[in-house]
Amino acid sequence: MCLGIPGQIVAVIDAARMTAEADVSGVRRAVNVACIADGPLEGLIGKWALIHVGFAMAVIDEDEAAATLEALRGLGEAQETLEAMAAGDAALVGRL
Repeated sequence: MCLGIPGQIVAVIDAARMTAEADVSGVRRAVNVACIADGPLEGLIGKWALIHVGFAMAVIDEDEAAATLEALRGLGEAQETLEAMAAGDAALVGRL
């Protein structure tokens, strides 16, 4: 299973190499946009895309991006809760 994380295209880095800069939850990284380019790369600036291992795989709308980011935040919080529960269980077992 692969996970695509929403990122907003903010700048073109190298049109010849089909790379752009994407803002992914406040972190900027270079991504390859060959899969989503359908014209001049400048037309992608401001658009949202699903990013997977350095590649923009699909253009998505802003509402879908927001919903996906919220779901990912929820999963992160759930994981933190599960880890805290496991640590608590381990501490209880250690006391017995």
